[in-house]
Amino acid sequence: MISYHFNKSKDIEKYLLELEAIKVVFDQQKTIPELEEKIRRDSRLKSALYSARIEGNPLHLSDINNLDSNDKYKIEVKNLKKAYHQIYNSDNNKPLSIEIVRDLHLKTMQNLSPMAGKYRQEPWAIFDQNGNAIHLAPPFFKVPELIQEYINYLNNLSDHPAIISAISQFIFEKIHPFADGNGRAGRLISAYILKQNNYHFRGMSHFEEYTDNHRQAYYYALEPSSDMTEFIEYFLKSLVTTAKIILKQLQNPQSDGPNLPLRRQEILNIITDHPNCSFDFLQRRFTNINPKTLHYDIKKLLNVNLITKVGVTRGALYRLST
Repeated sequence: MISYHFNKSKDIEKYLLELEAIKVVFDQQKTIPELEEKIRRDSRLKSALYSARIEGNPLHLSDINNLDSNDKYKIEVKNLKKAYHQIYNSDNNKPLSIEIVRDLHLKTMQNLSPMAGKYRQEPWAIFDQNGNAIHLAPPFFKVPELIQEYINYLNNLSDHPAIISAISQFIFEKIHPFADGNGRAGRLISAYILKQNNYHFRGMSHFEEYTDNHRQAYYYALEPSSDMTEFIEYFLKSLVTTAKIILKQLQNPQSDGPNLPLRRQEILNIITDHPNCSFDFLQRRFTNINPKTLHYDIKKLLNVNLITKVGVTRGALYRLST
């Protein structure tokens, strides 16, 4: 029996008002078709990459110019990119179903797991750093029944679609119906519900990047509890933050400055999300990149006045230029 609940907090109400206001402006905004298509392509790639990164994939935007590879990390991103493309390009407005859930998982784990699209057949739990179980998922033999109950519950909710999208992800994680890929599949389900209800900003919403940049808050909001309020607040904030970025790109095509190589664009994005960050902080985000190369990229961003360096020692900080 579904026993989760939430309170419509002031933050939830605030984010819903913001989301509706942005959506009105967005729907009335005249756009350049070529620009919108570029943002859409970039957003789908970001959705795929950052959803994978949340689960430990080490790739960065600069690593995925070519996804035709046998590398498991690239296969993971390629699978997700295809799944997001299917969601946003389909005219299918069918309510969420077991078939859709299993198909999304199948696409996510294709060529990565023999259990793609198949429910787990073993117990599962979340453990803390001391090895203590802090959340025990339902027994595997109850998964088919729970997923059907989950589907019925979501399809009968009358809340705002963005709230239902958040709820879908929260409960899916608690059921944990698959042996692997639950986080990625859960975010795809959220995207499916947003698309169904026209809150996907024409396929340009990549809320997964916000989650990758705020992982600790994400994990904290997902901690075992029957109260979904904090996760709904977190998820709505990710939608609003991402929607504002998209709207800014559409309204000010030149606002992002010159076309940058992917790695430098990603450095700029990180500094945008984390003002006053150090070189060490940036280096931890690019563990596969030679420090000299990273210094060179930062120097290039400084040269075109996109970022500012504060201080001259190793402890110098970087922020956006004003």
